Amino acid sequence: MAEFEEPNISTWKPSACILCECNCGIEVQLGGDGGRRLAKVRGDKAHPASQGYACEKPSRLDFYQNDPERLTTPLRRRADGSFEQIDWATAIREVAERLYAIRDEHGGESIFYYGGGGQGNHLPGAYSRSLRAALGSRYRSNALAQEKTGEAWVAMQMLGRFTRSDFEHCEVGVFLGKNPWFSHGIPRARVTLRELARDPERCMIVIDPRRTETAELADIHLQVKPGGDAWLLAAMFAVIVQEDLLARDWLEAHCDGLDEVLPHFEMLPIGDYCARAGVPEELVRAASRRIASASSVAFFEDLGVQMNRHSTLVSYLHRLLAYGTGNYGREGSAYPVTSLQPLFSPSSIGKDYRTPVTNSRVIIGLTPCNVIPEEILTDHPKRFRAMFVEAANPVHSLADSQRMREAFEALDLVVVVDIALSETARMADYVLPVASQFEKAEATFFNFEFPHNYFHLRHALMDPPQGLFSEAELHARLAEAMGAMPKSAVDALRGAWDEGRAAFRAQFFELLSSDASFIGMAPVALYRAIGDKLPEGCAEAAALWALAQISAQTIPDSIRRAGIGTRDGEDLGDALFDAMLANDHGFVFAIDAWDDNIGKIGTPNGRIQLALPELFAELDSLPTEERMPVDREFPLVLSAGERRAFTANTILRDPSWRRKDASGALRVSPEDAERLGLADGGRARLTTRRGSAEVVVEISNRMQAGHISLPNGTGIAHSNAKDIGGISPNELTATRDRDPIAGTPWHKSTAARVEAI
Repeated sequence: MAEFEEPNISTWKPSACILCECNCGIEVQLGGDGGRRLAKVRGDKAHPASQGYACEKPSRLDFYQNDPERLTTPLRRRADGSFEQIDWATAIREVAERLYAIRDEHGGESIFYYGGGGQGNHLPGAYSRSLRAALGSRYRSNALAQEKTGEAWVAMQMLGRFTRSDFEHCEVGVFLGKNPWFSHGIPRARVTLRELARDPERCMIVIDPRRTETAELADIHLQVKPGGDAWLLAAMFAVIVQEDLLARDWLEAHCDGLDEVLPHFEMLPIGDYCARAGVPEELVRAASRRIASASSVAFFEDLGVQMNRHSTLVSYLHRLLAYGTGNYGREGSAYPVTSLQPLFSPSSIGKDYRTPVTNSRVIIGLTPCNVIPEEILTDHPKRFRAMFVEAANPVHSLADSQRMREAFEALDLVVVVDIALSETARMADYVLPVASQFEKAEATFFNFEFPHNYFHLRHALMDPPQGLFSEAELHARLAEAMGAMPKSAVDALRGAWDEGRAAFRAQFFELLSSDASFIGMAPVALYRAIGDKLPEGCAEAAALWALAQISAQTIPDSIRRAGIGTRDGEDLGDALFDAMLANDHGFVFAIDAWDDNIGKIGTPNGRIQLALPELFAELDSLPTEERMPVDREFPLVLSAGERRAFTANTILRDPSWRRKDASGALRVSPEDAERLGLADGGRARLTTRRGSAEVVVEISNRMQAGHISLPNGTGIAHSNAKDIGGISPNELTATRDRDPIAGTPWHKSTAARVEAI
């Protein structure tokens, strides 16, 4: 329940939580002045995935919807650095003119786009494609490039598909750097964890330096030393190899490259690797044997290893463990995700795209976040000269905020689309405020369930404040100001829609076949053509019509198994689109079968590729490498970003949202506290190579000696608050600390020191 009770509340309306990737279904009662307060919130029992489940976060969504710091008019930077309010016509015209001027002088590839969805704000990613097409903007990034690109690169090379695992039915569940008690990531996370922990026939294994809430439920906690995951996972796979526990028949039937992999593990000194990882050898062997003997094993790796040293190598070793024991394609194991919007497709296998200045690898279309300043702060002719930032806060959320601010100051133009004056918006030349996620149609694309996968188009709960509109409308207006909107196509589509769906389909595909440039402008053209013809509160869903057509062509059997498009003569794509519009609690759009998953391997020969030679040198260097470089000046390992009860991602929230740990305390072990003279609740100076800050200390027996942590998600600074509920961890992190393959940051492995104040 929200904290306040409002009079004259409305009936319950379906929506979704926006504070983590799960986007659990919720129901909301509106109240207060004008019915704009989220007066009551509860889990939605009709939601196909969350089924009424909700953690503590959605009960406080009103802090997002009704924050007093919201913007309601466009802002333009003056010469003295301050902002002035301007009208929308001026803002649209000037932004369009300045973007086109940069494109004409330096090329569209010099305009860098950051955003494109996330945390439930997904549909702007569709409409931003039209802006980038109009400009010829080639390079983009978002938060996924801080987290998932190493995993995606490994999955692409080995399987050609993105996978998740079935924790509902697994015999053994393994969490690597993952604390789903707070970070969720699986439907009904706490219910699923309890069921797994209470079943004596099942086993939970947690790999984490901290004794997390999830680790406390585990049967086996491999409490690795910070940064030691690669040694631990290499030792675990070596146990599988050396004790002859491989699923050899399965591997022979479905995999290539085992003979190339085995020499790297057959003589690996397991005891030495366990010592380096800081985990007893017998416990490592017991966990490895339990995985090998299980009928099914589900794995989930997350930011604890993906923002850490050797992150891409760790993603590879995790998959060797999974596939080496046959845990793909059967109930309780890994499965290929059936999604309306795939994170990547098999067509990207073998492609090697690079950034223009640093020659960094572009994975799933994303530039590594840690190289963005280097792509700007240079005299290279192909450097980024402008940024268009949408529903994101990279100055605050990416590594090395100091360096990021320097880069933003060097750009010729910065345009930020957001609902508040975020740290990034404060660096902008133009700030364009838009509707909140509850004032427009939005959709959940992070839907990774199996075999029943769902989609949730949530309708607008209310109109936006006067003068504001959605990102779809913004991109349409920009396209029109640039002269890029295909007006004749829009007129033709509007007329065809009124004639009927068959005429509309024919007209749309005729436009695609006759004009190669139409595909890039299709999202805004669809919005202009049919947005106002869709049910009330659904205008932004217009771009989903095209996505429904693509899905009908790529996964028709899965859609039909869900009971969609089964009537004689009914077009499957239109039936799917109509189901999206009609089911505002969400609906199952695809049903798959476990037996089909082997056939969905997306590599060129349809077999899992176990050998990734590009990673062998890093793997073979582990025996001579220090787990953490010895540094007497910075002897501690800081985890810069820990999920806690009242942390979430960096969207707009008043600091009073945080009822616990309001200061964002630095957690230290009792041993370190005694050695350093730190008191619980006292203050200390935390210093890294990039910065220093004063912090409140919390002595916690969840931490091991030498390991300290700060919470993530401190939120946007408010003018009426002393701080943002703690320090920003990225004032202390460095862009150079990154993975050599994917460029993902080492936020969980930052060298630091602490001194009592």
